[in-house]
Amino acid sequence: MNRFLRGSPFRVGLLAGLAWATIALAGPETSISYIVQAATLDAARSHVRQVGAEPERDLDVIHSVAVRLTAAQLADLRADSSVRVFDDREVRTRGVLDGLQSLTNQLNSTLAGNPLVQTVQSVAAPVVSALACNPLVGAVTSPVVGAATSLQSNTGAASIPLVYETNYPEMIGADKLQCSGITGRGVTIAVLDTGLWQDTFQFYGNRVLATLDVTNGGSRPVTVDPYGHGTHVTSIAASGAQALNGAYQGLAPQANLVIVRAFDGLGAGRYTDVIAGLNWIVANRAKYNIRVLNLSFGAEPQSFYWDDPLNQAVMAAWRAGIVVVVAAGNDGPNPMTINVPGNVPYVITVGALTDNDTPYAYGDDRLASFSSTGPTFEGFVKPELVSPGGHIKASMSSSSYLATYVDPGSVSVLQQLFTMSGTSQAAAVTSGVVALLLQDDPSLTPDGVKCRLLASARPAVKTNGNLAYSVFQQGAGLINALDAANSAAANCANRGLDINADLAGTTHFGGPANQDDDGNYYIMDMAGTTWGDPLDSDGYTWSKGYPWGQGFAWSDGYTWSRGYTWSRGYTWSRGYTWSRGYTWSRGYTWSRSLTWWGLPPTKPPATKPASIATWVPNQ
Repeated sequence: MNRFLRGSPFRVGLLAGLAWATIALAGPETSISYIVQAATLDAARSHVRQVGAEPERDLDVIHSVAVRLTAAQLADLRADSSVRVFDDREVRTRGVLDGLQSLTNQLNSTLAGNPLVQTVQSVAAPVVSALACNPLVGAVTSPVVGAATSLQSNTGAASIPLVYETNYPEMIGADKLQCSGITGRGVTIAVLDTGLWQDTFQFYGNRVLATLDVTNGGSRPVTVDPYGHGTHVTSIAASGAQALNGAYQGLAPQANLVIVRAFDGLGAGRYTDVIAGLNWIVANRAKYNIRVLNLSFGAEPQSFYWDDPLNQAVMAAWRAGIVVVVAAGNDGPNPMTINVPGNVPYVITVGALTDNDTPYAYGDDRLASFSSTGPTFEGFVKPELVSPGGHIKASMSSSSYLATYVDPGSVSVLQQLFTMSGTSQAAAVTSGVVALLLQDDPSLTPDGVKCRLLASARPAVKTNGNLAYSVFQQGAGLINALDAANSAAANCANRGLDINADLAGTTHFGGPANQDDDGNYYIMDMAGTTWGDPLDSDGYTWSKGYPWGQGFAWSDGYTWSRGYTWSRGYTWSRGYTWSRGYTWSRGYTWSRSLTWWGLPPTKPPATKPASIATWVPNQ
């Protein structure tokens, strides 16, 4: 998730709000899109047909179908206790492209897709990579690239990968793994987003194994990315572009890719399309060895995590053995702003760090103010960690909607790189790191990957050694690829959770976070006679303050006094109840509550903004 413009007359996004106004104005025979869920896919189909409707699309990953229903058909289904009906959250958008830029970028994309060019790229990459880590070569080329990088960063000159070096691989230790031969080779990252524009400089070669465009109920190959967002996050995670000094631009430069487009030319989409994309990814995970899934989008929670159909599909992907990496959201620094599907307790939810415009001086790096923070409504600590997400340069077509309309003039016809900030970018960095870990140790499970990332992260600390941010803001801290690869940590993530029971609906879970009468957040002691009392540990309480503009060191020497107690889950049946607020079994009450899907609001809003992210200035 990422954003540029605060207070914009519209909010660009990947997932829309509920279309209550449409429902209110619809006539009795007007049909509206819904998701119908039953115990099995066949049962869902049967129930839909019994009311005279016909399924439009199977969403078997969550035992559901997409269908258009009239008001009478909807009422009949909702009266059936064996069926659940969800609104298909949507937004409709449109976009145009400029003629000269479109022609230039189309030519570039055509060359990138040429089999001869792909073969040359595949052969050249290992050769250049071998030179990259040679200190004699680096002594000659690095000063040239460094000077060119500084010029481009400070003057806005054309950003071309050959003479531009990104700092984020080095910032988190990924460059050292790349030099040791760990480049993501053999691991496939699935990116579910707005598509992919293939720039010849990105050296994707034949690494793009499959593409699928599911927008508007379709099922066709991805040929474009008119919005630009998907291209940007894909480039961060897996670009094979290299500067003249051999430094890679992306995190996993030899990882394979599967591209699923579920969002249109303005970055907008529907739940049914997103879930259909997830359905296809899970079904084809073995065929393409999909081990990582990047989800750089989100929406405001409107139910428990387990009652959201998108979250259910994401949980199914995790259970299938896919490491799901999700953007936390761009609604910080306020608490309880984690988006769907980042509020799923199992997945790796990522916040954003910025380098404070000093790319290679790490002592002033800080949490980005837009980065969404926890806890979730169910009391889970999110995000789990933070990654670089401030003014990140990566590939994008100069004729994309973002480059043309959201930040006009930011990329000329001949430029190749575009700068964006957001947790979308932070998630993409993390997805690339996960691919590196899985190449290094293919036996790792999703829980195992999450544990190693937690155990190796570096939290921000003050000069006195205490945490600069609470766990609700930074999780375990800044991701570190090298330390994660060298870690032997195990069984420290998703403890106390049971994803099979969660998906079956037999047991659900809450986390250890709570809020006191003064509005402060804290981690509860969930054991013994002190169950529910605050834990007295550094970083386990938060008064909602944010140290604006202040940078901190991100330490590899910090020791968590109680381990990762905050990463546990607890059975929801221990007395957690919902009414107007969120009440724990010992009387601790949350100050926020959720609206429920499928129930009309008392005053339907005229519009509901989309919600991949609102855009903020680069940090």
